[in-house]
Amino acid sequence: MPLTRLREVLARVVDAGPDELALADTIGVAVPAEITERLAAARGVAGADLPLRLHLHDTRHTGVANAVAAVAAGVTTLDASIGGTGGCPFAPQATGNVATEDLVYLFDRMGLDTGIDLAATTGTVSWLEDRLGKPLPGALLRAGAFPG
Repeated sequence: MPLTRLREVLARVVDAGPDELALADTIGVAVPAEITERLAAARGVAGADLPLRLHLHDTRHTGVANAVAAVAAGVTTLDASIGGTGGCPFAPQATGNVATEDLVYLFDRMGLDTGIDLAATTGTVSWLEDRLGKPLPGALLRAGAFPG
């Protein structure tokens, strides 16, 4: 979406008085520079006090990098899903969301407190894979945490 149009839409949303402002890359095409640019536009429209949220899909494996760019740009809430489950009903090739455990691992290693227990989350991914009978796209369950 062109930045001009994004600013127009964001202004209408902000005028409605939301508790937070959420942007989404539901088809997983964004790269960190675009995330930074669009969040700067959102902050410019929303002002400094309105919390920002970002919803990311990892279709092209840029979701984790985009999450880091988002946090650096002031996003306070990231949407993610256990194991990277999910999809997008209007984008048939879109894969799941960014895997919760991958983000928790990354932010823990960066020294950012997520308040989420990594071992419990990874255990939940294993449980879900067993129930679904297939591996999920998240990386941490297969690779393991480091240091171990």
